[in-house]
Amino acid sequence: MGKRSDFARVPRDFYPTPEAAVRPLLAHLAPGTRFVEPCAGDGALVDSLTAAGHVCVMESDIEPQRSMLQADALTLRYVSLDCIITNPPWDRKVLHPLIVHLSDQAPTWLLFDADWVHTRQAVPFLARLRRIVSVGRVRWIPDSKMTGKDNCAWHLFDRTAANTTATFFGRQAA
Repeated sequence: MGKRSDFARVPRDFYPTPEAAVRPLLAHLAPGTRFVEPCAGDGALVDSLTAAGHVCVMESDIEPQRSMLQADALTLRYVSLDCIITNPPWDRKVLHPLIVHLSDQAPTWLLFDADWVHTRQAVPFLARLRRIVSVGRVRWIPDSKMTGKDNCAWHLFDRTAANTTATFFGRQAA
């Protein structure tokens, strides 16, 4: 699944979000946060967040794996929420338009590879970046003994607070 492996990627980057990858984000959400999950897949991220006391206003996916709205995240407009939280496709042709489309509407937490912030391709989006919350390597394949080869982080984007410096939050002891 990673940039340094021979494994074929799963179609549409469908990798359910493990609960362990959600834990580092929880300290950065206000109690009872009302959120939208636009790349919900099988709803694993929604389930982890609602179990922690947050409120899912809407979940959708281009190819839902459970009962939810079937829709392309790039075509939806969102209202009545505190933020958007999703584990989006990491393909830059999808990720970059999502950063703009979603953060134009509400503060947006995206889970993807931590190396991204160190690349030239990130530069046009850095003015929107507010926080980076380190996750580390994620075990994307259930029952696997191996983790992914990329370190991951939650990235908070918000167009309304542009031109401020992003704050980095390192990994916490498990």
